[in-house]
Amino acid sequence: MSGGTAMAGHDTGRRARHRTATVTMVGMAVVVAPVAAACESPAPFYPPGAGSPDAPVIGLGGPAPYIRSPSPAPDATRRTRFRSPAGEGAPAAGVYAATAPGRLEPAVRRLPARLFVPNGRTGTIDVVDLRSLKVIGRLPVGGTPRRIVASWDLRRLWVIDGHDGTLVPMSPRSGRRGRPVKVGGQGVRLYFTPDGGEALVLTGRPGRIELRDPLTMRSRGRMRLPCDGAEHADFSVTGTFMVASCTPSGRLVRVDPALREVTGTLELPRGSAPGSVRLAPDGRSFYVADSAKGGVWVIDALAFTVRRFMPTRPGAYGLTFSRDARRLFVLGTGTLSAIDLAARRVAAHWRLPGGGSPEPGGISSDGTALWLCEPRTGVVYAMSTRTGRLVHTARVGGVPQGMIVYPQPGRHSLGGTSIYR
Repeated sequence: MSGGTAMAGHDTGRRARHRTATVTMVGMAVVVAPVAAACESPAPFYPPGAGSPDAPVIGLGGPAPYIRSPSPAPDATRRTRFRSPAGEGAPAAGVYAATAPGRLEPAVRRLPARLFVPNGRTGTIDVVDLRSLKVIGRLPVGGTPRRIVASWDLRRLWVIDGHDGTLVPMSPRSGRRGRPVKVGGQGVRLYFTPDGGEALVLTGRPGRIELRDPLTMRSRGRMRLPCDGAEHADFSVTGTFMVASCTPSGRLVRVDPALREVTGTLELPRGSAPGSVRLAPDGRSFYVADSAKGGVWVIDALAFTVRRFMPTRPGAYGLTFSRDARRLFVLGTGTLSAIDLAARRVAAHWRLPGGGSPEPGGISSDGTALWLCEPRTGVVYAMSTRTGRLVHTARVGGVPQGMIVYPQPGRHSLGGTSIYR
């Protein structure tokens, strides 16, 4: 018995030493791996929001939007099954509950209110102070800046070159810009999945989606779309799918970003030219502007079918929700229409100063003004969201396009034309 006990003690000690050695080796692996990685790349890594705008970034895990966990590998996401849009309705507070007046995230709360205006003629970003309505800076970015999109975590601005499809990161705090990233294609639009895991670059022509890391914009692959000219899009409540409009062919496409597949197409009536796409506040419909038909299509998010058409004015092309998400503003040729969402009718039509087809820049943080820019005259101006009257004007000169009002309320940015949630 004593010999058996001694042997058992010997085996127990050996197993204990084996476990200790195993734990030690695992610990060494954890320590050695970053060291080896650091030897391979001398560039420093930072958590999101730290370092320069163009510095390489690594997710360290933790709650969004400050620190993002690494995205699953592409082969893991490909195994994810397409989930039905059933149950995609918004929570009781609504899709845009976090974008109410003044609800700024800590990351942008102390930023002064500015307009960042891409100027294709001068190759600069013109910065307008919203208090003085004066141009207080011109930031050289080169090329032909066409539009600006806030990053998912709200800490950076991405400047999109309209000529060669280049993305340039820029700090909204210092104005410092980082290294350009070439994505190619024309009519480039930048979006972010609601969970912040992917950046989706719609190239317009050729019709495809570039999947990229949302922090570094490194390529993760691409997927072909069944139509060209897809520039406008929005996501379902959970981000299970995205709906994009193909203007030239009059079609809508539904895309599963996880599977990287087109899961549905919808042909609109003959002669349609769908443009801006926005998810309804209840999450059960998509609104799609149609410049050819002069109104807005209401698309059932569950069935992916047409519910109804709401005529507004000729040339309807841009959609923006009011801060309380009770009205939908529709930009048309020389007009601004306001749709009462509860009553499902057009509540007002207002004429735009000078007519034309200005580009939307976003609603002011307090929700009182809708900012627009007019490339023909070099002017940016604001319309009252209550009365439709002209309330602010600022001259920047050149060819202002695709500007952004910043900062904006919301937990994160989905890109596009000032889409926040």
